[in-house]
Amino acid sequence: MCMKSIQQLRKARFILAQIGFSAVLASPIVAQNTHPPADPAMMRQVHQALSLAEHGDKQQAMSIAQQLLARDPKFVPALKLKAMLLEESGQNAQAAAVYEDALKVAPNDPDLLLKTGVYKLTSGDIEQAIKLLQRSTMVSPNDGDSYYYLAQAYHLNGLDEQALTAIRQSLKIDPKNPSVWQKYGELLCSSGDCSEGLHWLLKAQQADATLPRLDYDIAVTDLQLMDLPAAAEYAAKAVQAHPDDLQALRLLATANVKLARWTEGESAFNKILTLKPDDVEALLGAGECEVEVKNYPAAVEKLQSALRLDPTRLLAHFYLSRAYAGMGRDDDAQHEAALHQLMMEHATFVRSTANEQRENAIKPRAQKMLADHQEDAALNLYQENFKGSSSTVADAYVFVGKLYLFSGKSEDGLRCLHHALKIQPNVRGARTYEGILALKNGDLARAESEFQAELTNDPSYQLAIAEMGEVRYHQERWVDAADLLAKSKTTTPELLYMLCDSYFRLGKVSDANLNAEAMAAYARNKPAVMQGLLELLRRNGQSDLAKRLGS
Repeated sequence: MCMKSIQQLRKARFILAQIGFSAVLASPIVAQNTHPPADPAMMRQVHQALSLAEHGDKQQAMSIAQQLLARDPKFVPALKLKAMLLEESGQNAQAAAVYEDALKVAPNDPDLLLKTGVYKLTSGDIEQAIKLLQRSTMVSPNDGDSYYYLAQAYHLNGLDEQALTAIRQSLKIDPKNPSVWQKYGELLCSSGDCSEGLHWLLKAQQADATLPRLDYDIAVTDLQLMDLPAAAEYAAKAVQAHPDDLQALRLLATANVKLARWTEGESAFNKILTLKPDDVEALLGAGECEVEVKNYPAAVEKLQSALRLDPTRLLAHFYLSRAYAGMGRDDDAQHEAALHQLMMEHATFVRSTANEQRENAIKPRAQKMLADHQEDAALNLYQENFKGSSSTVADAYVFVGKLYLFSGKSEDGLRCLHHALKIQPNVRGARTYEGILALKNGDLARAESEFQAELTNDPSYQLAIAEMGEVRYHQERWVDAADLLAKSKTTTPELLYMLCDSYFRLGKVSDANLNAEAMAAYARNKPAVMQGLLELLRRNGQSDLAKRLGS
């Protein structure tokens, strides 16, 4: 996110806006504010303070600003002056708060809208940033800076089409600004047009090679275009300029690994680990490089460290298998290969299920809407988010229905699920979530009926298969339970516990142990479930495995 250069380029403009505040108030839009015209004597003091600040006496300038605000806490030029002085002294959080206070007094001031919007953007409050920057473009439609930052806000919110529209408007207003060229190139590449994006990035480089993170942006684009030597070259330049930049180091390591430059890749990963010893990606990358250069003990150490931090990293098991094989530890190699295969099947199956990530992205907003009794808004949010996909209105009702169920509002949840089935009798998930509620209430017969109805419509629906396995588990039909739970490729720890228990009851100890290891990875943030697994292992004579998984 190339922010700094634009701020430096526009500093003079902002100071002029402060000096000319009385003129700004005269504009038709800003004149809607009710604050009285600026007092000439107070404005002279603002000019005096600005002059002092420009000549290095910022302490006296701040003193004048404080005096003016003591006389009138809503005197916007003094608020702007105070915020600017705080900003220049590195007190950005305090500056942001003062800019926001000033905006409350002058809600249509274009500079305050821009500054406050930028601070919201850098603090991560993207939606509020978008609102403020949109207002800024309406108040000042020829302000290229507002469109520049609005483009970045859209991009961070996943709205790449709107981001491109905004940055093109910034480019139209300010066609000779290399920072805008850089941002345009970055956004083009993010939207998939990396060739055209690279053109603009190189154009920016020719105009101003000192632009922040430009080498990094070019390296990212080259990597996506699979120009690996160029990606490594520009990533190395980015690291040379900023040796502690973890993103640049990671990019350099990735490019070198893709070029099979194992020693160079290992060096970059180790630099990351020097700065951040618990970086899982760097441990994995370094472990892979160690395997490739046949330094197997070092590879095992790094890969095991990665798994201690994040047991779900299935690639670690793949490289561990290779490392153990290289060391002649064949049993360990076969075990790690089997565990990798099992977890790979889980990951592949989960990725094939429909739209879960897209739903997760809007879930918090939808939950808040439902808590505020805005069901229609939640339904519209779902439909807007899935516009252009195969999702239907019935799918929206299933989504809202399950959110109601998860929040304990069973009556509303069932109402929405029944409505979904009325609109579309074969809609996916409605019967499954009814079955889950029945299972929660201990009604196994009703649960089985609902899951069977779901599977009649969609025999491959993972969730329904898994939940039918749970029904069979509670019915103590161990063979059916194990078959269904294994077939579902579930990663839900509670269901994997049932699978392990079923395998133990069937005497399939090796299958139970292998799935127990997978379950331990998925249950790492569920201590109660993990404790249940350890007790299950001990009851079945697997104390050594319990000890290892519990350590």
